[in-house]
Amino acid sequence: MFISPAFAQTVTTAGTAAPQGSMWSLVLQFGLILAIIYFIIIRPQQKRFKKHEAELNAIVKGVRINVSGIVGKVVEVEPLELTVEIAPDVKIKVLRPYVSQVFFNEDELLKKKEG
Repeated sequence: MFISPAFAQTVTTAGTAAPQGSMWSLVLQFGLILAIIYFIIIRPQQKRFKKHEAELNAIVKGVRINVSGIVGKVVEVEPLELTVEIAPDVKIKVLRPYVSQVFFNEDELLKKKEG
């Protein structure tokens, strides 16, 4: 079926099954898989997280931000909260960690709308 009978019955002269690979090759393969996972998934995610943290810490009055699809202009900055004007005379308070995007200039905002 899945294993050919000749391969399944392979034995050494001592009567034990023939080893299929050394322990070091298994450790090397496992280490290689972990390295690939680190460089493809974990490291880029850490860079993205650090960049987003830097953007959140750089928010100042007058910057446009996106919070859950609501785009507005920051009118007041506090350590944990931001007051955002989303329309003339309409202001809301949002928590800084929930800001998803920061637009430091209008070109970034227009580029995001087009693409």
